Amino acid sequence: MQRCVSYWVHPFILFVLINNPAQAAHSSQGWGRVNMQGSIINTACAIAAGSREQTIDMDTVSVGDIMRDGQDTTRPFSVELIHCELSRPDLGLPDWRHFQVTFDGEADGALFGVNGEAKGVALEITDSRGNKATPGEPLPSGEITPGTMKLDYMMKLVANNQVLKAGGYTSAVRFKLDYY
Repeated sequence: MQRCVSYWVHPFILFVLINNPAQAAHSSQGWGRVNMQGSIINTACAIAAGSREQTIDMDTVSVGDIMRDGQDTTRPFSVELIHCELSRPDLGLPDWRHFQVTFDGEADGALFGVNGEAKGVALEITDSRGNKATPGEPLPSGEITPGTMKLDYMMKLVANNQVLKAGGYTSAVRFKLDYY
């Protein structure tokens, strides 16, 4: 009788050792996976890391101030372009000369819309030459300067001719640069 139990116990122990999840996990320890993606593009300038994603904190403003002034104070922000070059790697194409910046986001007429409890306000963006950005439409072109360039902008909260309501708000505005 003892011999019969032995025939059944040894294969069972082997089966448990092979199918034991703790053993399987142990054999994969120290292994992992990294997935990545990217692209290579041909541009005249690179955008500095600190300029790619920015957070602009707007001051707390009263409904009365917006009603009286029609706007809040302006907040400056910049986009820094680095490693700007005029010549292209493909000699068959003309050199880079100009760039255009386009801001895009939720449109509120010619302004950038906000989300949240606050109502009756939107964001206005202007460049250093006084040109107002309209969502999805490029600003007037500028000249590319070799090396590093700093593009300065101003953002302000303005009344959008709707009923004002107090509350918090957020907005996401994207920008893109085109070179030619």
